[in-house]
Amino acid sequence: MENAASVTPVPRALATDAVHAGREDLAQLGLHAPPLDLSTTYPSYDAAAEAGRIDAFATTGAKLEGPPVYARLDNPTTARFETALAKLEGTQSAVAFASGMAALTAVLLVRASMGLRHVVAVRPLYGCSDHLLNAGLLGTEVTWADPAGIADALRPDTGLVMVETPANPTLAEVDLRAVRHACGSVPLLVDNTFATPVLQRPVEEGARLVLHSATKYLGGHGDVMGGVVASDEDFARKLRQVRFATGGVLHPMAGYLLLRGLSTLPVRVRAASATAADLARRLATDPRVARVHYPSIGGAMVSFEVYGDPHDVIAGVRLITPAVSLGSVDTLIQHPASISHRIVAEGDRRAAGVSDRLLRLSVGLEDVEDLWRDLTEALSARSVRNGTPDVREPYRVAR
Repeated sequence: MENAASVTPVPRALATDAVHAGREDLAQLGLHAPPLDLSTTYPSYDAAAEAGRIDAFATTGAKLEGPPVYARLDNPTTARFETALAKLEGTQSAVAFASGMAALTAVLLVRASMGLRHVVAVRPLYGCSDHLLNAGLLGTEVTWADPAGIADALRPDTGLVMVETPANPTLAEVDLRAVRHACGSVPLLVDNTFATPVLQRPVEEGARLVLHSATKYLGGHGDVMGGVVASDEDFARKLRQVRFATGGVLHPMAGYLLLRGLSTLPVRVRAASATAADLARRLATDPRVARVHYPSIGGAMVSFEVYGDPHDVIAGVRLITPAVSLGSVDTLIQHPASISHRIVAEGDRRAAGVSDRLLRLSVGLEDVEDLWRDLTEALSARSVRNGTPDVREPYRVAR
């Protein structure tokens, strides 16, 4: 009889992996649902052996063999989420953090610890990512470049090239293969929060690091905060060491919810994307809307610019929730210039295409007709209606 461990795994569809990745051992454990381990510490009666394992982790950053030691080192529930996300992104490993910003911070600290403090980045990025890079809070220095100017912006101390595609909030897209070529030997970090591995797997285009605000689509229900970096095992080891030292760990309850969220990720993203594409087409023909941005790869995010006061639209929605964040099962709308990108300097914000009349819509799982009715009524607000000019700008697929 052939040893099951020696059988080469058969490639599976993304939807199948979303349901089963990180859960492969459950049947052997006599379980159906993944267990939730809330322990902060674990008993050990061999202090000398524990010392050796901790020394090994401090030296290599490799996952501990054997039982856990302390929750800041590792947690079994969180590890299941990491295994599953790595499988979906097509990477060797993934390392989870307390938030997307904690995850990005860890990446920057890894490179800075090697004397590589310079970052080349393409705007727009999520507003807080922009701020973290631009403010130099971690001792980093950033050069902002167009995709075509990345190669010229590289320096001997460049440790990272960062892009977000589709970008927050304009949904602009970049050619990842071209960007990767321009990076040379410098690692490319792609923020894949908007696309998710359902629509895009950046490592297949040459990226070394894939960042997610897991708070968004990976969790998918607006009730969990987290971040994760998918990467090769060598970089993951360095990230684990930074996570241990800085304490930006993902709580096991969050890990549990994120693993559960992954199981429905493909279904949610595809359903919301179909509705978003429909709404983008309708908004493009509405005389109160100046411009619509929708990615060529699809997705559940739509951005649009109105002729009148965008704040009236925010105040006018009833079914749609006016709130920050995105990726939930319910539809959210927000004004980036006031909220998510307020921290970015006004000139930089506008130069990146984030106009004062831009609204960002995160489409959920509601019926498209109900959402359209709510948008239509909100767009009928007095100042929006009175601001409508005679000439419209065209519908644009973000590039």
